Amino acid sequence: MRSENKPDGQKTFIEEARRAQIIAATIEVLAEAGFAGASLAAIAKHAGISKGVISYHFAGKNELMEEVVEQVYTRIAEHVVSRMQSGTTARELLRTHILAVAGHMRDNRVQVKALGEIFTNLRDAKGGLRYGMHTDEVLYQGLETIYQWGQENGEFRPFDRRVMAITHNAAVNAMFAYWVMTPGHDLDAHANELADLFERAVT
Repeated sequence: MRSENKPDGQKTFIEEARRAQIIAATIEVLAEAGFAGASLAAIAKHAGISKGVISYHFAGKNELMEEVVEQVYTRIAEHVVSRMQSGTTARELLRTHILAVAGHMRDNRVQVKALGEIFTNLRDAKGGLRYGMHTDEVLYQGLETIYQWGQENGEFRPFDRRVMAITHNAAVNAMFAYWVMTPGHDLDAHANELADLFERAVT
């Protein structure tokens, strides 16, 4: 006997699949053509759908770009958290955070390029950059939690946790920016060197 809920369930699944398709196409177009070239028409063509399909799911380019950032950051967080769960010391968590982020993005280079295009081009209603230090508070707080634990259990020396979190985040961002700009740069070696640097800085 057919379930009465099946049609709604199918519709939800289809809509989610379509949104995922649009997000994937957007990331690829951003990486290939840049922000200016990532028009809704170009994204639709790349995805093999009509521009109207994108407009059905997203109110406009800005909303689509924000969803790309949300989706990519969610995937990064899931990967990093899964790697950090086995950590038993603050020092391990600090190192794992840097290496796990690098490991995930190494396998998703187009996502790094797409994020870079969005971060340097997407504007808010007032004309300012939509993303930047003013939107990184959650990241800072997460890093501060690691540093606080290390200070409280005696692993880390006293220091200003906010300053260290800002420096940590900026260093990771710079690592990815250099990796995208410089073909052949060894991201894993860079990440290991960065982890060594921060371990020495906090202990």
